[in-house]
Amino acid sequence: MESSFHGFANRAEAGKILAEALSGYIGKNNILVLALPRGGVPVAYEVARKLSAPLDLWLVRKLGVPGQEDLALGALAGKNIRVLNDDIINLLNIDQSAIDIVIAREQAELGRRNRLYRQDRPPPDIKGKTTIIIDDGVATGATMRAAIASLRQADATQIIAAVPVGAVSTCRKIEQEADELICLHTPEPFYGVGQWYIDFSQTSDEEVLALLASAATR
Repeated sequence: MESSFHGFANRAEAGKILAEALSGYIGKNNILVLALPRGGVPVAYEVARKLSAPLDLWLVRKLGVPGQEDLALGALAGKNIRVLNDDIINLLNIDQSAIDIVIAREQAELGRRNRLYRQDRPPPDIKGKTTIIIDDGVATGATMRAAIASLRQADATQIIAAVPVGAVSTCRKIEQEADELICLHTPEPFYGVGQWYIDFSQTSDEEVLALLASAATR
């Protein structure tokens, strides 16, 4: 247990500290910093600025348990990558029809975000790139694991998963699936990512668009 860690002020502060941990990638070729929207964008923005690397989005959606949407039964990436948390599904006895409803809803949200954030531009070219995929933290890890699976499918040369904070058991799973995991803190007990931020207010679409625009003009 990390008794000395009491949390981050906000996502921007977490991003600046995470950027220091990733400073070994400064000057490397073919680096692409990818944010999991929306909460991962302010964190990734600070990393991309530190590394002088391009910033883009990797669109993934958590599949929330019906009635307990903060708890992930899985995640979607693109049109054909699904990561399901079988332990959660079996524990809560969630039937396939309920899962299908959640998938359809979140697939529609992926489409909305692609239209809004990318204006229907295609995803970034991943092939041959070292990708640093960033979120504001990992609890069940379903979203990050779906992102890693889809980046593998897109032929990324190297996948570095980077988060400011995460649950110990989840980080162990992600370590096995990414080429490298950078997680600054794994405090216990871990009840949720928001527990480790003083300001964990929701990142808005407007903030995402502003940060992407700022990164593009750097």
